[in-house]
Amino acid sequence: MTVNDDSFTNWMHREEIAESMIPIIGKLHREQDVTVLLHSRSLVNKSVVSILKTHRFARQIAGEELSITETFPFLQALTTLDLGPSQIDLGLLAEAYRADDRGLSVAEFTAEAVAGATGDNKIERREGRDVVLYGFGRIGRLVARLLIEKAGSGNGLRLRAIVVRRGGDQDIVKRASLLRRDSIHGQFQGTITVDEATSTISANGNEIKVIYANDPSEVDYTAYGIDNAILIDNTGKWRDREGLSAHLRPGIDKVVLTAPGKGDVPNIVHGVNHGDIKPDERILSCASCTTNAIVPPLKAMNDEYGVLRGHVETVHSFTNDQNLLDNYHKADRRGRSAPLNMVITETGAASAVAKALPELKAPITGSSIRVPVPDVSIAILSLRLGRETTRDEVLEYLRDVSLHSSLKRQIDFTTAPDAVSMDFVGSRHASIVDAGATKVDGDNAILYLWYDNEFGYSCQVIRVVQHVSGVEYPTFPAPAV
Repeated sequence: MTVNDDSFTNWMHREEIAESMIPIIGKLHREQDVTVLLHSRSLVNKSVVSILKTHRFARQIAGEELSITETFPFLQALTTLDLGPSQIDLGLLAEAYRADDRGLSVAEFTAEAVAGATGDNKIERREGRDVVLYGFGRIGRLVARLLIEKAGSGNGLRLRAIVVRRGGDQDIVKRASLLRRDSIHGQFQGTITVDEATSTISANGNEIKVIYANDPSEVDYTAYGIDNAILIDNTGKWRDREGLSAHLRPGIDKVVLTAPGKGDVPNIVHGVNHGDIKPDERILSCASCTTNAIVPPLKAMNDEYGVLRGHVETVHSFTNDQNLLDNYHKADRRGRSAPLNMVITETGAASAVAKALPELKAPITGSSIRVPVPDVSIAILSLRLGRETTRDEVLEYLRDVSLHSSLKRQIDFTTAPDAVSMDFVGSRHASIVDAGATKVDGDNAILYLWYDNEFGYSCQVIRVVQHVSGVEYPTFPAPAV
């Protein structure tokens, strides 16, 4: 047998293991509300190749490829346990087991590591929480995809309705088509059917009512059987408490804005200050995509090194509020053609840092350039640190943060030497540290942070909604604080 034959045989063996993992992962998710992760990446509803690629990706952040033959025994061990709703990371289990020298079996070690999710310690499966989308643009449709994806167990968030203004003939058919196919993010993973007579979209069995209204005051959600719902406003039309309060109609309990909030509306960046949300807070904001991209790394750097001052320059993909061709726009430069120009504009992300990270006293300035790409942006974060350090030290620290800290779902890490923006379409992290571009000189550090300003941000929105709804389940092994 040749070396190539050996390699192919090994590949087929790993494919076979991945195939056997899929039904186990699905059953744990459906029957016990357990989400199986691999270094923070969900393996639920993933294909054989996706599971293998996720294992291989671990080498970028852990230094070596994670073998599926190593993680499979931990998955098998989970099936023997009386698990409650939780998220369990096979990558962290395997890593912790390698470092353990007590001679425990995989089954014994797994039972100990996830003890907080078993027996008397497990939390009860919660009733599903109704969700309403107000607006159905770029962020609204991606949030809808995520809500539908996460509805598999039937005990989480349930997308019940979408509120839009009627756009004309076959409005619901055209909106369903936009949900079904996306030029950037690809095909919807599943099936979608439309019932025009009842204004209903069925997506993977989820019945979603399309409600036509010109103003929040026109809707009584209880008339559609919706109760105690969380409404996600994707329009950005109202940003202060007074305007957003109009959504607090019968059937709606809380309002989440997918844009920076104004006045006393809390701006939440999941992973950083979501724990500060007061139980009785009914209106909150998920801030901006750029704020979500820079605040977690800022917190990480401030915690370890201290940050004395900083500047963020965002190179941002163009958005819907720009013109395809030169035309009137209320802003100074955004009227110029988005696909043809780099457009200097402003960003409120720097000033928004204070709301999400009040312990950071350093002044942070910011500016932005819109560029002719449809998605994925990069934030260049230039920092003056509280002490001198080295590039190797900073990279090793941020790599560790991306793997083991409470920010591991927000901060990703790549060492790919040829990484470009399109490589990060579909990233579920708030930002990705580009190791190759990082620069450190004494107490000065420059971080290059990629972020999918559409999908990564939508994932952050969902995390906030899960938290306020009470369906954000604990992760095991528990990440470091």
